[in-house]
Amino acid sequence: MLADADNNIHPDSRILEGFSIEDIDLNSLKKYRQLFAGAKTTHPWLTLDDIEFLEKLGGYRKDRVTKKEGFTVAGLLMFGKENSITDKECVPNFFPDFREMLSTDPSIRWTDRIYPDGTWEANLFQFYLKIWPRLSSSLPKPFQLKEGIRQDETPAHIALREAFVNALIHADYSAPGNLVIEHKTDVFKFSNPGTLLVSLHQYYQGGISECRNPSLQKMFLMIGSAEKAGSGVNKIMAGWEYAHWRSPYLQVHSQPDRLVLELPMFSILPEETLEDLHSMFGVEIDTLGKDELTILATCQIEGEVSNSRLQYMIEQHRADITKILQDLCKQGYLLSDNKGRWTTYHLNRHYLMDNLDTSGANVDTSSPNIATTLTPNLDTSSSNMDTSSDNVDTSISVDTLAQVTAKPRMKKEDLEQIILNVCKLEHKTLDEIGHLIDKAPKYLKNNIIPSLVASGKLERLFPNIPNHPNQAYKSVE
Repeated sequence: MLADADNNIHPDSRILEGFSIEDIDLNSLKKYRQLFAGAKTTHPWLTLDDIEFLEKLGGYRKDRVTKKEGFTVAGLLMFGKENSITDKECVPNFFPDFREMLSTDPSIRWTDRIYPDGTWEANLFQFYLKIWPRLSSSLPKPFQLKEGIRQDETPAHIALREAFVNALIHADYSAPGNLVIEHKTDVFKFSNPGTLLVSLHQYYQGGISECRNPSLQKMFLMIGSAEKAGSGVNKIMAGWEYAHWRSPYLQVHSQPDRLVLELPMFSILPEETLEDLHSMFGVEIDTLGKDELTILATCQIEGEVSNSRLQYMIEQHRADITKILQDLCKQGYLLSDNKGRWTTYHLNRHYLMDNLDTSGANVDTSSPNIATTLTPNLDTSSSNMDTSSDNVDTSISVDTLAQVTAKPRMKKEDLEQIILNVCKLEHKTLDEIGHLIDKAPKYLKNNIIPSLVASGKLERLFPNIPNHPNQAYKSVE
């Protein structure tokens, strides 16, 4: 309480007497400088020697009053050697712990664990380098292009990094207990000793930057992994909302003081409803916001929706709800009956047919016969479909017809082998697979992928959540 009450004295700025450059892991400092140079290629600090560089970061300090100078607690925590960090004069309770628990077998306590075991120099920077790639790779990376360049980081990745770095820079390393990062199949959990320096209301509201260890914050800030704008919580909430997962929540414990931030990875909507929406609209619904997805899900469950009904379900003004509904109609997701203030809306169950790519020269959209023949529920295996019939325009190419009807013109075994080759190196979503092999994701999901998973040739990224909105697949060697 006394330490947190004095804003002029920060725990990580305390000068450590009797410590020298021998207590610094120079390899960690070298790697940090490389990341710093990559993030800020023309920064004037790049020309400074190690001590001057650390002084700029807050890892080395000179006290103008007492004339003392030396390495700070932040400098040792970030770049120090393990034995020096846990010295009684520094932070003897320091013990960063990462626990991966992805097995459904109750007898297996964890599938992997990274902690100070003597095989690596256990400082915060090395812990960050080891753990962040593990956390990041556990999130799916859907196929996204921005100005022709693939984007490998989604808002969910940004949210996860903010939560991870916040745990590192806000922990009270002088308090009992240690820093614990847990990764389970359906949740990330970040637990660190200390108290909350703002109220819970201020925490969730965001915009207030109150940090227990500002020097550590600055060190992560300079390599692009943190910020001082107080928007970290907003990014966490926005990133999880983007993924349509339940909102993160913070638990405050006392005796001993501890903060636990949980980031659940399961949907706010019933899985079967999301499955129906994906079948009806494809992967496009993953780009919709929380309110839009809630409207579509309610419409699927209840048959129709109205403005007055939605006012009790989403936190929007009546006029804003009307605009959202109109936008969903323009995008083709909803159809309205146009009855003024009593207007109701229902799902456009012919969305996929309405949005087929009719720009190709091989598709004759002017033919009434093909329009009435190709329906979303068309069963091409049925004897009722005679491909030699006059009802099918023979100008349609075989490949185009195969894609429209979601039936490949090749042996199933050959198509399965192509998918296994595509998914050999990394997990890929249905959208990515469909894009790469030019097949409809809906067809792959309903006809090909399940048999590959059942036979053990493909593995899911989320094995315990088959209908996960960001499910992806990888070949089993």
